[in-house]
Amino acid sequence: MDGMHDLGGRQGFGPVRHSPDAAVFHEDWEKRINALYGLAVRLGIFNMDEYRHAIERMEPRHYLSAGYYERTLTSLATLCVEKGVLTQAELEERAGGGFPLALPLGPGRSNVPARRSFQPGDRVRVRNDHVAGHVRMPGYIRGQQGVVVGVSPPYPFPDAHAHGLQAQDEPTYDVRFKSSDLWPDAADDALVHVGVFESYLQPDT
Repeated sequence: MDGMHDLGGRQGFGPVRHSPDAAVFHEDWEKRINALYGLAVRLGIFNMDEYRHAIERMEPRHYLSAGYYERTLTSLATLCVEKGVLTQAELEERAGGGFPLALPLGPGRSNVPARRSFQPGDRVRVRNDHVAGHVRMPGYIRGQQGVVVGVSPPYPFPDAHAHGLQAQDEPTYDVRFKSSDLWPDAADDALVHVGVFESYLQPDT
């Protein structure tokens, strides 16, 4: 889906602030939320694609103003409400006020019917698909040409896995793109590698 979470390649947000010495946690509540989220996945309450999509579904202003663990908290709470583990009223009673959740779950999709396998060296083009639900394809590679340089084992197809739909597992391909193709006149010459699911690719003819 096209949401505020997909910031890769977008301009206007300034440099990425990063420190190799940054603390993993800044408050004790962050440790608890991280532990609860991990426990919920282990217990099978929800899967990782559902977790990611609940973050993507956050209202854009909430997403941009929230820190990493607040997004984790919002996803965890949203999915627990949607799965019937607890209610929003119980959350708000405990919080002593409003408790914002992610926006409602939209439609997903199963595997693309006409997908095909690729081998290293194959030239491919990323499908120019605009998906309403969860998708693990960064927007900046949509419609772009690249070359397959590696293949990874099959994994649950995220577009279906985040929505409880049936789908075949798919391999991901390590696809190499030229930065000058992705961002013409706006990038130094470099090679960009992206792991791309099979349903997102078609032969480059």
